[in-house]
Amino acid sequence: MATEAGEDEHDLNSFMYQTVGHQVVPLYAEATGIPLYRRAIAGGATQPGKEYSHYRRSGEPPERRSPSGFTSRSGGDARHALGQHDDLQEPGDVAGSPQHAGPEEHRHPADDGTAPEEPDETESMVPLLQAIQKAHPEANALCAGAILSTYQRTRVESVATRLGLTPLAYLWKFPVLPGPGQSTGSPGSDAQLLDDMAAAGMEARIIKVASGGLDDSFLWTNVASAAGKERLARAMRRFGTAETGAVIGEGGEFETLVLDGPPSLFQKRIVVAEEDRRVISEGGGSAWLRLQNARLENKGATNTTDGMECRVRVPDLLDPKFNGVLGALSCPDAGEPLPDPQSRPLDVEDGNSVKLGSLQSGVNRKLQTWCFVVGRSASIEAETQTIVELIRERLRQHCLPSSAILSATVVLRRMADFPAINNIYGTLFTEPNPASRVTISCGESLSAAAAAAADTGIAVYLNVHTALPPGQRHGLHVQSRSYWAPANIGPYSQAISVPVASLGSAGSDASSASGPRLVSVAGQIPLVPATMALPPGAPEDTLPLQLALSLQHLWRIGAEMGVQWWTSAVAYFPKCAAGDDGGRMVRKARLASQAWRTAHQSKPSPSPGDEEDEDEGGPDLWDRRYNAQYMAFATGEEENKGAPPLPDRAVLASSPAVLSPTATAAVPPLFVAEVDELPRGAGVEWHAHLGVAHARERSVVLREARLPAPGGEEEGREVAVWQVIVPAATAEERRTSFVQTVVAEPYSGSARPGSSHARVARAALSQLGDVGLAGELAAAVRYMDAELLKAGAEKVGMEELGPVVLCRSLWDAKGTRLAAVTVYHSVFC
Repeated sequence: MATEAGEDEHDLNSFMYQTVGHQVVPLYAEATGIPLYRRAIAGGATQPGKEYSHYRRSGEPPERRSPSGFTSRSGGDARHALGQHDDLQEPGDVAGSPQHAGPEEHRHPADDGTAPEEPDETESMVPLLQAIQKAHPEANALCAGAILSTYQRTRVESVATRLGLTPLAYLWKFPVLPGPGQSTGSPGSDAQLLDDMAAAGMEARIIKVASGGLDDSFLWTNVASAAGKERLARAMRRFGTAETGAVIGEGGEFETLVLDGPPSLFQKRIVVAEEDRRVISEGGGSAWLRLQNARLENKGATNTTDGMECRVRVPDLLDPKFNGVLGALSCPDAGEPLPDPQSRPLDVEDGNSVKLGSLQSGVNRKLQTWCFVVGRSASIEAETQTIVELIRERLRQHCLPSSAILSATVVLRRMADFPAINNIYGTLFTEPNPASRVTISCGESLSAAAAAAADTGIAVYLNVHTALPPGQRHGLHVQSRSYWAPANIGPYSQAISVPVASLGSAGSDASSASGPRLVSVAGQIPLVPATMALPPGAPEDTLPLQLALSLQHLWRIGAEMGVQWWTSAVAYFPKCAAGDDGGRMVRKARLASQAWRTAHQSKPSPSPGDEEDEDEGGPDLWDRRYNAQYMAFATGEEENKGAPPLPDRAVLASSPAVLSPTATAAVPPLFVAEVDELPRGAGVEWHAHLGVAHARERSVVLREARLPAPGGEEEGREVAVWQVIVPAATAEERRTSFVQTVVAEPYSGSARPGSSHARVARAALSQLGDVGLAGELAAAVRYMDAELLKAGAEKVGMEELGPVVLCRSLWDAKGTRLAAVTVYHSVFC
């Protein structure tokens, strides 16, 4: 490492790497016996956002980029040295790191061709890791120390995936994950990571402070000691919760240096004498330690097989809420019919319903569903390539980028084709946060609709926003293995959200990013996050665990995105064994319903007396909000701060739960679809149609009714209707409102299931506002019994069916068989 004159008199304040204390890094090789590789960092932080794109101004067209390739911006000139292990997280980044906020305030030269183009500091990892791969061909993974820092994690993932390495982030969301035997006297889950570090025998000293809650007296505090943890927690808890990460320094409040660890890893400890530690003050509440003459000290004879590794906490697979779900599914009466809710449903004809404006229709609709189905080609790869080209052409016609795609449903004939189509499908997305996705196989049912598509092997349905303002699309795309939720190793995000206001007419709400958001979440299967494998055992034997685990994945992703309410959901199950008379599917439907209802049981809110007393010595409310010296200045993951409960019934305008003391709380409608196969051979896949996030109290309206089917169908037959209304503003302001309408039709042998759904939905929508004289409503997704469709006297074209999932059987939450379910998304302005 070539050092510059005066380098040790200031901290280079990298947004990606910890640089203070770098003089000690060379000692780690001898302390641990693990090879150390180092390389100077070139460039600075050129991209201010949490997400990262590695492509520079190369002029390479998007369609030629790899799925993991992105476009970056230029700028930045910081240069310093980096020390890294080849197969460990950087020891100086265990607790306390500068990455959480991201360089939002970093200024860089204008991209006008006059400033020299500098590389992003992230790219310095690439040649370093390539050298490691050459020296150690067995190296196959890259671990990030990110705890809550999306900024750091996404950059490490970008580098890892490009180099063919598996990204690991086993500390991701670690502080808020469940664990056995929380230590007594713990100041709370926000400091749990510090407890875990202490239990593992670590010594981690604060070497930099940069927060109004900490001064230079905290320097050299051991955060893994009981005294250090308590002092730190008292000082920092006023600045954030476990999710904002202030107590563990994830907002840049402090940085640490590891001097010792478990004997199986650290054969020697690092020692820095008091006279070799000098305080450097940078002003603005920031101070750090300049270290010199660091040395190694033998730890003496230690038995490294004495069970020390067992003291490292591994989070439980299920948190308490979903342990409760598993318990409910394991009861002897699980799978029996559930009682009907005691509450009175909100009737569609309720005269007190909110009155909205006019329904968006035709070319004015900003939220559209596009369907792509072609006849079978020479191969599934060729068929998929044709669909991808059709999607690209459709985007070009509308002058839209691929980021206009919010979610996708991929329906395959054979799940064995999934690996072949995945890479081709992934070429659609060259920017961070590709669309969320649900993938299922419908087998031969896929060809039930029309002779023209009888040999099709794949159908793709896309939900597209045709006029999304820049910066209003938020995504969650975790590609690293962790204990939190499964990594999305394919070209899809865990979730994408957009503001309801963005769906409005130009000049009204379209330019606003505030208010409630609609969240599209990927289908969730029961992979164990740490191993990315299904729970061991036969699928039928592990079904309760699979139901609870995959539902927990949905909940964790929803909570991360701020979801307060699900509009509705479907649970997919693979086909039952031949000869089953439907009994197994009835039981599965009731088990899914039990899991869904149990997950919607809310814990009571804490009473005011349970809240922690405010520290009288801390800053007042004004200082906390507006005085930079006392703000947790880098708690930048805004969507995590003060995350609402899920479900949050406070957002419901008139919840049935308040009608009487004994009423059963409202639960979003759930449907169960039997298909052919699921990814990875999973026993269940949960898909929530939409999540509602950042809604105001008492703003979301639920409506429900059973209505006669129109149009001369069988006498006395009824269909069930549910509506969720999400206004972007108050009804008095007559702003944009989103409405989801679900129509469910009972199984009756009809040869045209779903044919009346659009008329039923239009009738329900007409009670909310002006639906005009527009043609048929376009479905967002439709589920149909494939056998009923095959029995029809005439073939129905895919154009008429729209985005259809053809099921072996379809059920409601009571285990009653259905013929069809259709979901409509509408916008009133």
